[in-house]
Amino acid sequence: MERTRITPPTQSPPPTQSRRRARARRPLAAVLGLGLLAGGVAALAAGADASATTALGSNWYASAPYLMPEDNSPPDAAAVMDATGQKAFQLAFILDGGSCRPAWGGTSSIDTDTTMPAVIKTIRDKGGDVSVSVGGYGGTKLGQTCGSPEATAAGYQKVIDKYGLKAIDFDLEEPEYENTAAIHNEISAARILQQNNAGLYVSITTAGTNAGTGWFGTQMLNEAKSQGFTPANYSIMPFDGGFNGAAAQTDALVKFNAILQSTFGWSEATAYAHEGVSLMNGRTDAAEYFRQADFQTVLDFATAHKLARFTHWSVNRDRQCAGTVDPGLSGSCSSVAQNDWDFTKYTVRFAGATPPTSPPSGSPSSSPSSSPSSPGGCAVAAWDSTKVYTAGNTVSYGGHKWHAKWWTQNENPSASGQWGVWADDGPC
Repeated sequence: MERTRITPPTQSPPPTQSRRRARARRPLAAVLGLGLLAGGVAALAAGADASATTALGSNWYASAPYLMPEDNSPPDAAAVMDATGQKAFQLAFILDGGSCRPAWGGTSSIDTDTTMPAVIKTIRDKGGDVSVSVGGYGGTKLGQTCGSPEATAAGYQKVIDKYGLKAIDFDLEEPEYENTAAIHNEISAARILQQNNAGLYVSITTAGTNAGTGWFGTQMLNEAKSQGFTPANYSIMPFDGGFNGAAAQTDALVKFNAILQSTFGWSEATAYAHEGVSLMNGRTDAAEYFRQADFQTVLDFATAHKLARFTHWSVNRDRQCAGTVDPGLSGSCSSVAQNDWDFTKYTVRFAGATPPTSPPSGSPSSSPSSSPSSPGGCAVAAWDSTKVYTAGNTVSYGGHKWHAKWWTQNENPSASGQWGVWADDGPC
């Protein structure tokens, strides 16, 4: 199957490709009565806001796997947290519900939905948090209907305010990213939201090809460049495009890195610090298979090159199918042999944590201290939990000097871990 080519911007775009992709992402069906977060909905009045939370370290938003709480046999997020140690989830997807109104899957208005507030509250009560993904494959996006960047941003601001979000993901792919005006609205909205919400973690996710990304993905990057917009990361999805195992995926990441360098004038290291990957676990729409060993290989690449994000589609699929291991493509199981949540544990490792060997107590974890801590011998400024740091920024903490490897806020340097955002430069 032919893949979208990287084409110079001065040339006409290639014809629309049919390969991208359902990814078992379906319009929201009626809420499934699976006992998800039992009692949570009843505890909240209809339309009530989810309780706000202190932002997690950026490493958790960078590792948050996608979760559909209203479709594809949703798992209990609390049980996944207990089994894996994951603290954050990427809730999918916000689409246009008509007349530039945000709705889950385009059908469940955020003004009347009661399922999502219950899910978010349960996650936050356990010390975690959520990001919300807008867009995805198929459906009508706000950027296509809102008419202007400002109106598009206002629509997404309602989502941020409704759920007290500290992070948001723009999943820009077919068919929307073939619409120049829509992508202008989406990138502009991302920039406006980043400016108007201090410390907001913004990720951009787009299609991956064996060349890194396609013509439309490159044009999306050029749109961001023209606006002077830099999110926390640009992530590609290297699947559903003739990929054969992890080696093809890491090769695509190398090539995407070169595209980031040439587009923004970044060094290789800076480009990797703004690059991410979103994988698909198990069988893909194109009948590619990515198993645990493939995830490990890509994880090793991501940590060695200090990528900014490592996530996957989806937690709903992170379990073995009942009966026949591989019944074909499914939105609620992986179609490969596995234990429950095997793939989510790789995102936890990227965040710098170790999955627990037994379920934790379930009590909310404490937030990092907001007071800087540094003996007087350090010449650089003390770490401040309220400040946003970007790649290369230095702080002092606990008598050591630290430098940030990518965007972060409210992540204690001493708790960052080997693969976390802070690198220990030694005593000062």
